[in-house]
Amino acid sequence: LDQSRIYVQSSPFMKTLIRADSSGSIGVGHIMRDIVLAQRLEGEIAFACIPLEGNIIDQIPYPVHTLMSNNPYELIELIRLNRYERIVFDHYGIDRNFEKKVKDATGIEIMVLDDTYEKHHCDILLNHNISAKPQKYNSLVPKGCTLLCGEEHTLIRSEFIQEKSVVREKKYDLLIAMGGADTANKILEILPSTENLSVAIITTTANLHLPQLQTYAQTHPDVHLFINTSDVARIMNESKEAVLTPSGIVHEALFMGLPFKAIQTARNQDDMVEYLKTNGYTVLESIE
Repeated sequence: LDQSRIYVQSSPFMKTLIRADSSGSIGVGHIMRDIVLAQRLEGEIAFACIPLEGNIIDQIPYPVHTLMSNNPYELIELIRLNRYERIVFDHYGIDRNFEKKVKDATGIEIMVLDDTYEKHHCDILLNHNISAKPQKYNSLVPKGCTLLCGEEHTLIRSEFIQEKSVVREKKYDLLIAMGGADTANKILEILPSTENLSVAIITTTANLHLPQLQTYAQTHPDVHLFINTSDVARIMNESKEAVLTPSGIVHEALFMGLPFKAIQTARNQDDMVEYLKTNGYTVLESIE
């Protein structure tokens, strides 16, 4: 995975607004990858978020505008008031019609992060999954839309790039990372099969099952629970293998050379699942 490229042309003076949300039900992946994207953009960056239950707004290292709703007209007013020149949409609750309303009202440049091959009204589309196929967007975006798809555009956090060259002791037999929210409750399903193993669990306060995980970790000294950690790259480097969701974290595992099995937890992972199976990786639909 090549991390030397600048993916989106910008300028030191451009004002960009990123519209994304996080919660205990939708997870934290959108915000996490948007922070990586923001680090690659020049100019002034801000986020616009609804403070949903279980959000990680306080972990965003940029100014955040609080929205009361996902109404396009509230967002249009925010764009006009602050004179934003580009907006990045990374949100399953925002569709082509929403994007067109914003475009027609403001003329703003629209960039969309998409991983499910939906129709979009945008100037730039980024599908950063290694499985992304640009030809699948031929009838889904306007003519002239810039398509950024596949491995060369994958969003890898800077801490992984730095950690990759570090040699560490393998302290954990298994790393479990099933998404910050783990809405499918997979972590607690996996744990009974990890007896006699040193296990690292990565999750966040967005995980609705966190109290049960904390109770489990308190009674199992070989289970190490990491909540809202900024040391994911180090923990990955200290692990022998992993169980992950077939999502953005797979890119990081591949980058670090960490062996893994993936467990599908959502339909929006279908494209990555197909890619992993085609390339010889193990993908499970349930715990075995």
